[in-house]
Amino acid sequence: MKLIVGLGNPGKQYEGTRHNIGFMCVDALAAKWNVPLKETKFKGMYAIAHRPEGKVMLLKPLTFMNLSGECVRPIVDYFDIDIDDIVVIYDDLDLETGKLRLRQKGSAGGHNGMKSIIQHLGTQEFKRIRVGIGRPPAGMKVPDYVLSKFSKEEEPLIEQAVEKVVQACELWQSKKFIDVMNEFN
Repeated sequence: MKLIVGLGNPGKQYEGTRHNIGFMCVDALAAKWNVPLKETKFKGMYAIAHRPEGKVMLLKPLTFMNLSGECVRPIVDYFDIDIDDIVVIYDDLDLETGKLRLRQKGSAGGHNGMKSIIQHLGTQEFKRIRVGIGRPPAGMKVPDYVLSKFSKEEEPLIEQAVEKVVQACELWQSKKFIDVMNEFN
């Protein structure tokens, strides 16, 4: 089984915020595949899609961003998911709004949700899809920025980015991740 993890913060007040781009992507996949995320276990909300290529779990950790690993590790252990079959989707301040960057492995790059997952999995060797949210305007603190909503001008860029992430995740079902990277980077 493959695991697609979207990072974000639970709760209405965080819906549509920059930090919740991972949740947005997983929600879009769930809607497209018609598999509502209604199962809850191990501090997460998930659904299992039965795709022609095999089973895929869509997961939204409900631990809040900085503790994401507390959800991911027990899910990986319980469902016996191989590290090579995991992709994590999250926001990236260092990419232009709406830009994607797919990687096979890497550091947390200052992202606390990724730090938590790396710590709990004990490895950096898992796939990731970073979605650009841009940098905060002068004078705005990073925490305030990542918890803010996208502007009207940014919304079309984010909608396109979410759609590209959905396409990349679907392509990953039948192709090697390196090929998906080559197509979407």
